[in-house]
Amino acid sequence: MELTIYKVDAFSEQPFSGNPAAVVPLESWLPEEVMQNIALENNLSETAFFIPEKDGFHIRWFTPASEVKLCGHATLASAHVLFKHLNYNKSDIRFNSLSGILKVKTDSDILILDFPASSISEIKMPDNLKTAFNIQAQKCYKGRDDIMLIFEKEQDIYNLVPDFQKILASNTRGIITTAASTEFDFVSRFFAPAVGINEDPVTGSAHTMLIPYWSKRLNKFEMTARQVSKRGGILYCKSSGERVEIGGKAITFLGGKIFF
Repeated sequence: MELTIYKVDAFSEQPFSGNPAAVVPLESWLPEEVMQNIALENNLSETAFFIPEKDGFHIRWFTPASEVKLCGHATLASAHVLFKHLNYNKSDIRFNSLSGILKVKTDSDILILDFPASSISEIKMPDNLKTAFNIQAQKCYKGRDDIMLIFEKEQDIYNLVPDFQKILASNTRGIITTAASTEFDFVSRFFAPAVGINEDPVTGSAHTMLIPYWSKRLNKFEMTARQVSKRGGILYCKSSGERVEIGGKAITFLGGKIFF
């Protein structure tokens, strides 16, 4: 069998930054075991697969370890492939997924994800997270898939040293860490060892929780954020009540063939 594959740096306008995702367009689904093995072979935080449907596409995402319910950067990368390489000629794309209907539209050279916002509730800091980092967070929130920790200042996020075994004890997809920023509205980092990603470079899905929180705290509906991993990436954010918009650029790094 021969499949086309693309590697795209999402939330970036230049190679070697943002979050790399593999994108494999399909005409019909492969066996789940095969898709999981392709993701493991790619060894990227996510590999996206999609098939055409009547009103758009159905998309699925796999880390090297498991399938996940939502992935922002690989959805952005998939939309980039459709617009840039597969001659998709409409102004927006509709993806069916395990998290419901997701939409992507273009605005100049920015791709904008339209995702459901995550619920947010403040919780008591779990004991394992009190010492999961070298700096202790001020507050803790639970969302749909992740736990979010609020830190006192921006530099704390840059200086965090994670203890991945303690993070694993949280029994959640991942841990979002965030603080207000001087250059941007907020900064963040994301740690998800439970799904095989110690630190994700830029995490669109985490912003379904970050955007509602910071929108309320800053009393702003439109914000600019930066995920301050080693590669880093900029996200253009908008809160629209039950939905959020997450904008970013993307660039193709390579295209090729899978043979098996």
